[in-house]
Amino acid sequence: MERGSNSSSEGFILMGLSDHPQLEKIFFLVILFSYLLTLVGNSTIILLSRLDARLHTPMYFFLSNLSSLDLAFTTSSVPQMLINLWGPDKTISYGGCVTQLYVFLWLGATECILLVVMAFDRYVAVCWPLYYTTIMNPRLCWLLAAVSWLGGLGNSVIQSTFTLQLPFCGHRRVDNFLCEVPAMIKLACGDTSLNEAVLNGVCTFFTAVPLSIILISYCFIAQAVLKIPSVEGRQKAFNTCLSHLVVVFLFYGSAIYGYLLPAKSSNQDQGKFISLFYSVVTPMVNPLIYTLRNKEVKASLRRLLGKGREVG
Repeated sequence: MERGSNSSSEGFILMGLSDHPQLEKIFFLVILFSYLLTLVGNSTIILLSRLDARLHTPMYFFLSNLSSLDLAFTTSSVPQMLINLWGPDKTISYGGCVTQLYVFLWLGATECILLVVMAFDRYVAVCWPLYYTTIMNPRLCWLLAAVSWLGGLGNSVIQSTFTLQLPFCGHRRVDNFLCEVPAMIKLACGDTSLNEAVLNGVCTFFTAVPLSIILISYCFIAQAVLKIPSVEGRQKAFNTCLSHLVVVFLFYGSAIYGYLLPAKSSNQDQGKFISLFYSVVTPMVNPLIYTLRNKEVKASLRRLLGKGREVG
């Protein structure tokens, strides 16, 4: 009742860099630049995947899903960050905080599942090339994408709702850049051991287990790549798989650090900057990683720009 009378009427205060106000404007510019790169990079991948018939394959279908997810993921948190960093007002409404909590966790959990799906796609492409188009048919691709989005949503509904049942005793200062589960658990004034246990259990299922599956699948992929007779074929498979692995380690590494460490005992500043990393940096670098090491995407971009010049 106390939480309802205070938090729901007054909202929360996102502390962010309140302890280091001299850094706020610098972080504002860095995050704004990163956000603009995220918008341009991910929108480009989605556009190329839709317009270029050569990219109408399962790999680019899932990659465009990842880019759509990253756009929504970063947009769910960055605009509020920028508002809070630019001016003296650090508040977020109760409804805004709850929405951010549900959406951020939904999209984060969805990415955990989607990266496993993308690893499965690469496994089939490299280890079963003759059966690839039969196995990875459009129906299965849409089904796997739907499982990813709905699985993430189910996780968010359960965890976020469970977190919001905690007593906050009028505490409003969220020591983070955004409203997310570990930060809200730190804010609670009651016993949070059950919430931490649930958080650890669910996050193990959504991070450590998928990461293990991905690493095992890549052991089989590595064996298959070494058997490819042509050097060009090995190089192409290696580049595609390496791009995916870099994205996997960036995302899962930061997520495991941010969510699997005990919420009450982890360093507050480290936790804040880890949140900043997977909410701002990872969505920005994903399209860069895939495009810089992917000849098909770069060729598609050149073709699209060439058509634009011809039209002009």
